[in-house]
Amino acid sequence: MQLTKVDLEAVQAGWAHRGFTCEPWIDPPNQVWHDFIHDVDELVLLLEGSCQIELDGRTIRMSAGDELTIPAGTRHTVRNCGDGPARWLHGYPTN
Repeated sequence: MQLTKVDLEAVQAGWAHRGFTCEPWIDPPNQVWHDFIHDVDELVLLLEGSCQIELDGRTIRMSAGDELTIPAGTRHTVRNCGDGPARWLHGYPTN
């Protein structure tokens, strides 16, 4: 399993500059979050593992180091496809 080394302070500062919070999250193997809809944009950065996110009628396969913005109001399902944990940073608009 690949762990992408990031400068957490740099990511937090960059996301803050873009108007987003930045928090860590860990999903265990086989975790699935079905049909979530947020009223604000969500920003995610996969640090370790692999997953797929289904949104807007398409499936996006993510690997460590990939970043994605999930637009507000978009129904999405997130699946940890790896054998180990999926470690994330995720954030929402600060205003």
